[in-house]
Amino acid sequence: MSTTSSTMVRSSVTANSTATRAFVGLLQRDTWNTVRHDLPGFLAQALLQPLAFLFVFGRVLPEIGAAGPDYGAQLLPGIIALTLVLTALQNVALPLVIEFSFTKEIEDRLLAPLAPWAVALEKLVFATLRAIVAAALILPLGALILPGGLQVQGAHWPLFVVLLVVGGFAGSAIGLVLGTVVPPNQINVIFAVALTPLIFTGSTFYPWQALDSLRWFQVVTLFNPLTYVSEGMRGTLTAAPHLPAGWIVVGLTIATAGFLLVGIRGFLRRAVD
Repeated sequence: MSTTSSTMVRSSVTANSTATRAFVGLLQRDTWNTVRHDLPGFLAQALLQPLAFLFVFGRVLPEIGAAGPDYGAQLLPGIIALTLVLTALQNVALPLVIEFSFTKEIEDRLLAPLAPWAVALEKLVFATLRAIVAAALILPLGALILPGGLQVQGAHWPLFVVLLVVGGFAGSAIGLVLGTVVPPNQINVIFAVALTPLIFTGSTFYPWQALDSLRWFQVVTLFNPLTYVSEGMRGTLTAAPHLPAGWIVVGLTIATAGFLLVGIRGFLRRAVD
């Protein structure tokens, strides 16, 4: 009996080691492809829109008196959150649509010695890493573009790093849902319909507490996961009023878990089909 148990334990350890190596191998392959072949496209896709928002809202509007001189300091955390979530979302949803419907590359990935859910998890981790890089680049861009430069005195950098990881993973989970549940021929429509409300109801351009006079809209923003990332970033980088930390934790936890569950189910269904 002991010999059988030892054999089973060794087999389990070997299988886990093989799966870990396969997971890391897929991650390394995707990272290498980005650095070698897709770096300019990735940077343009991730940074062009935030760059425009920073320049127009953070530089032009204060210069012409349409916004206060300190508006850039409140805007920067929202732009970082927007870049983080949208980059992660797009880097999961769009490749999945292509791989499931046109190139069928997902079939090669599913042949790896990994459980199908682990293949989906690798995509989430890779997209999160790309999103973290893109969001981190907003800091030097903000220093160059905003009139007052970076105003992050007293920032809580460890919490900022945690929010980068959690917010990026939340965006990846949303992308997993879009990439597996939405039919390929409708993905462009869904992006056009979903991204605009996601951007403008996510407390990106305004603090959540400033919406007290628009209570109905303040409530609507609570249904947007981006709100919790934006307010978390605002709380870690500035002293401005923000959504209470407990709400941010609860909102991000519920949103990430919900989208992840739906996304994994959708991925497994598409993988079996």
